[in-house]
Amino acid sequence: MNDVRKDIETSKYVEESSEIYPETEMLKKRLEWFQDLKFGVIFHYGLYAQAGIVESWQLSEKDTWAREGNPYRETIEELQIDYWNLIRTFNPVDLDATKWADLCRRAGFKYCIFTTKHHDGFNMYNTTETEYKIGGKLSPFKRDIVKEVFTAFQQADIAIGAYYSKADWFSPFYWLDDATIKGRTASYNPLEHPEIWARYVSFVHHQIEEITSNYGSIDLLWLDAGWCRRGKEDLQMDQLAELARKNQPELIIVDRMMGGRHENYVTPERKIPELHEIPTKVWESNIPIGNDWGYVPHDIFKSSQELIENLIDVVSKGGNLILGVGPTPKGAITKEETEILEEIGTWLTIYGEGIYETRAQIKESATDWRFTYQKNGKIHYAFRSIRQESTIFVPLVDIKADEQSTIKDLATNEILTIYNENGKACISLNEVTCPKHGAIGLRITKGGENSFENAF
Repeated sequence: MNDVRKDIETSKYVEESSEIYPETEMLKKRLEWFQDLKFGVIFHYGLYAQAGIVESWQLSEKDTWAREGNPYRETIEELQIDYWNLIRTFNPVDLDATKWADLCRRAGFKYCIFTTKHHDGFNMYNTTETEYKIGGKLSPFKRDIVKEVFTAFQQADIAIGAYYSKADWFSPFYWLDDATIKGRTASYNPLEHPEIWARYVSFVHHQIEEITSNYGSIDLLWLDAGWCRRGKEDLQMDQLAELARKNQPELIIVDRMMGGRHENYVTPERKIPELHEIPTKVWESNIPIGNDWGYVPHDIFKSSQELIENLIDVVSKGGNLILGVGPTPKGAITKEETEILEEIGTWLTIYGEGIYETRAQIKESATDWRFTYQKNGKIHYAFRSIRQESTIFVPLVDIKADEQSTIKDLATNEILTIYNENGKACISLNEVTCPKHGAIGLRITKGGENSFENAF
């Protein structure tokens, strides 16, 4: 899919910096908290759901890939006019944020990132900076969606993140109202027109102040549009971060793909790093449940089996995973996505002990087992996909155990018997519960449950 889509920016991240900033100590604690969460959801929701197309991307004349095979309109002029006018018909009357939050809680998500504004410039909250917003004069839906979503997820004890695009293709200070061929970047050179760019920077800063002031406690500010960076499109990130943290002093900021001070953790998109690619910074893989982030009719969804395997793989490598969900134009979560999330949640209810609040010890493994570790190092967990070739006896060395270990089936909490099979200490998978979806899971206490002198 990455070969088709061209919306993934190249990361400017090289390696973790040792430079000390005023927020460094705070972030050290907060990123430990973030790594405990492990599993989150990201909602891409806006006018593009009504259009049923790949987020905002068809608006950009230079991003021809987005219109290939499924153009919203035949000409770019007609497309842009009709898309901008979707504000008049986008009316998600079935949106029930409490139901969203309840589903996400049951799915096992510990944090939620919601799109306050995508590149198209349509605001999903009650900004005073523009009327191009949900609940505005032209919008039939007179509610603040961000407020409803943030409130519902806060009440469900799910941490909150605000997605915000640093680009705004509707803003007259980003895309000028002229005949210039428009691409994802500003349609003029900000260095040649500093007075226009200054108005855009002010617009962005005011919106960040609104988002961080008016919606209660926010844990994450997830800034997208990785082409907006120091140089031509300098958004004065030091001042922006200071402004945001004035209202949210423990805010984690993710200036995606930028590297440096304000990319507090990194976000590999649509991929899980191989062992040699694992960042030294805290990281989070982001993967949509379907092919697209937002709602597209007849999308093809990944199975719960694949996504559980993705989660185990990511966590065993030290990362977090967010899954992308795209609600329908009416504001519902599709039946397919609901079933997938419920299946993941069923598995996590049983096996989540080996996922949440764990850490990784990243090593090459010659087996098909994946491992996570309690932070105190005394207990580790071994997972094996139910799709792996079936065997009866598993040598203890394959699950990093020995004959002094206590090995339990996570599903039943029953201690497994250690056998001698062909001169090797083994466990029998006949004694291990096989779930309908996902992976089997074992809890391994090295040296026995009450003996930690030789803790793993």
